Amino acid sequence: MSNDHFYDSAPWAHLYGTNHHAIGDQPQPRFASIPAMVTAAAQQFGSHTAFTTCMPNGMNGTLAYRQTDTLSDAFAVYLRDTLGLAKGDRVAVQMPNCLALPVAIFGVLKAGCVLVNVNPLYTRREMEHQFNDAGVKTLVIMDMFADKLEDVLPNTGIQHVVLTSLSQWFSPVVRTVLDAVLKYWNKAIPQHSLNAVTLSQAIQTGSARQAEQGIDVARYWQAIAREDTALLQYTGGTTGVSKGAELTHGNLLSNLEQVDLVVGSHIEVGKECVLTALPIYHIFAFTVNLLAFYSKGAHNVLVPSPRPIQNCQRAFDNYPISWISGVNTLFNALLNEEWFTVYPPKNMKVAMAGGTALHKSVAERWRAVVGTPIAEGYGLTESSPVICFNPIGHERANSIGIPAPFTQVRIVDEQGVTVAPGEPGEIIARGPQIMKGYWNNPEETAKTLKDGWLYTGDVGTMSEDGHFHIVDRKKDMILVSGFNVYPNEVEDSIARLPQVQESAVIGVPDDQTGEAVHAYVVLREQGLSAKDVIRHCKTELAAYKVPRKVVFWDELPKTPVGKVLRKEVRAIVQGTHAETKQQ
Repeated sequence: MSNDHFYDSAPWAHLYGTNHHAIGDQPQPRFASIPAMVTAAAQQFGSHTAFTTCMPNGMNGTLAYRQTDTLSDAFAVYLRDTLGLAKGDRVAVQMPNCLALPVAIFGVLKAGCVLVNVNPLYTRREMEHQFNDAGVKTLVIMDMFADKLEDVLPNTGIQHVVLTSLSQWFSPVVRTVLDAVLKYWNKAIPQHSLNAVTLSQAIQTGSARQAEQGIDVARYWQAIAREDTALLQYTGGTTGVSKGAELTHGNLLSNLEQVDLVVGSHIEVGKECVLTALPIYHIFAFTVNLLAFYSKGAHNVLVPSPRPIQNCQRAFDNYPISWISGVNTLFNALLNEEWFTVYPPKNMKVAMAGGTALHKSVAERWRAVVGTPIAEGYGLTESSPVICFNPIGHERANSIGIPAPFTQVRIVDEQGVTVAPGEPGEIIARGPQIMKGYWNNPEETAKTLKDGWLYTGDVGTMSEDGHFHIVDRKKDMILVSGFNVYPNEVEDSIARLPQVQESAVIGVPDDQTGEAVHAYVVLREQGLSAKDVIRHCKTELAAYKVPRKVVFWDELPKTPVGKVLRKEVRAIVQGTHAETKQQ
């Protein structure tokens, strides 16, 4: 059997269950578009609580499914019949997790427009790049970031601005208090002179027009097909210039359907409570937390920011959290909190991990504390995002699991030739969730999509029984005297030291070996020396993988979702080196 045939034989297929197919034609889809899905969910779950924003002090606001549907309908009317936007026009949404976010997102999609998710922590330069690259015509933005927008707006093609607040749809008394705290105590709401309407005004205008003219909002989206673009999801820019992945309604719905096939039997319709600490503008939380759990009638508890991690405590205290998604650093941070370890969540079914490699030590500690597993998966912005998953009940440590249904995954060498099981190579994937391409960027699209295959840039292996393992990013690989060193492996070894909170391992130029392995470590408790770390690594790693140097830092640079930015670590170190040479 050739290597291609071995992969295509799907040795993992028995883990899907009797009615699931590894490769082949998908079942007839239930929905043609995301608006059709969210409208059906609202009709089914009407009075159920859909969203709660939970502040660190316990202040909260809620929306039911029916309210979310009514408000997003009115916003869709405002976009189409007041602002005059057309099908396919790009509307950007820039805010943290809050009640206004799903209303704005669903309203944009119901209007037949293309959603552009924007990180609210972007700098002015990053905002300007994304707005112009996407050709954004209308922006919905949190008032906390109005000053940044004011500076960049003249340099963009944005014609309309809609402002909202973190307290949107909180009760009047709570909203007054929260707004006062944010504006006068925290100084989080800046002064501005933007020509903008509020989200409340936009919805009131849209609602009035909808009633006066008897507008059926479905007319905006009934003609939308699965091949139509729904979302421009920009890559994080951690490995280069941020690019807009063009995801269709079909891409996103296919991924929802794939997720449902693998975890649906573990979800009680209308009864789950999911904690959304990851930002919804990130594709993982967008697809899984927002869309997938909304379709199941779940109660979604939104945490505007999980940093510091204590911001999540009231959510765990006040709500019966049964699901959570996160990255390794989030789970690790929770496990370092006494309030979490002494009183772990009683209703937790499964934690879902993605974004970065899940450290084995974190997974083991989580199961010991919580009593339920972390199921690690794998995906990219470009794949909507899920490519692989660990079947619940069959989790495997240090594995990203098996391909999602109707997804082909292979490991290939530098020439694109499929390698044998156990051999490392680049992970490539093909399936209905793979993006259309990068927005207005045919050159980068051609580099990443080849004959329908998504070249991920990640190095992995596949075992004989069809389980996949991440080795590392190709660009992060360290070459020591001709030997490949993968930072994930070294970081995982360091993570097994109980005093270590987290680490970042990079390659530093070396005259003798080409590159040398350096580790930058954050401790959760003192008493560990650099020699201790090196000594420990020598017991677990080949000599060329052992860090030549260990440096202790107070914190590591991270993305908003908690990924450690090795690129930034390298930049800091190189800057230090440059300064040293100049001196």
